[in-house]
Amino acid sequence: MKPNSFEIPPRSGAAFEIKAGQVLTVIDPLGGQVADLLAIAQSDRREMISSGRTLDYAETIYLTTGNLLYSNRSNVMLEITGDTVGRHDFLLTPCSEATFRLCYDDEPPHQGCLGNLHQALSPYGIAEDDIPVAFNCFMNVPVDGATGKLKVLPPLSKAGDHISFRARMDLIIGLTACSAPASNGGSFKPIHYRVD
Repeated sequence: MKPNSFEIPPRSGAAFEIKAGQVLTVIDPLGGQVADLLAIAQSDRREMISSGRTLDYAETIYLTTGNLLYSNRSNVMLEITGDTVGRHDFLLTPCSEATFRLCYDDEPPHQGCLGNLHQALSPYGIAEDDIPVAFNCFMNVPVDGATGKLKVLPPLSKAGDHISFRARMDLIIGLTACSAPASNGGSFKPIHYRVD
């Protein structure tokens, strides 16, 4: 891999810093794998990415190239600058041990993306209860227009697909290779990312 490229092993997470103007590219190297992404302001770690603010201002639940991701203080954190998939989720919360207990009673328990994000972000002083809804790269969650019912289907991403974000402020990023079976079509693969 290139010097500015990194791998997140299956069912794990990472945290790192990026500066305003840098571009973060999240890559699905093998296809069909979700990555949960969090953004936290370096200047004040109480300012975090907000699903509610973003969806309110975008007026769509299907975010792609050209859309902005806002913080809980209505500041732009990230701009989507490239997207080869076009279907991601910003509705569902990171999977957790409780997710496995309540939704996957036939699966061994796992700390999920919530636990992986907390573990990766704890050196930055981020508590588990601080973690909001993540931007779920490549996650495929169609919504029935008549009933509002959600489905979690396998990602549409193929090997090498990616989504790129330009940072609009100095950020701490949390990123996972998702651990939930339904989100990933029943298999678990790595996620790659690059910072330019």
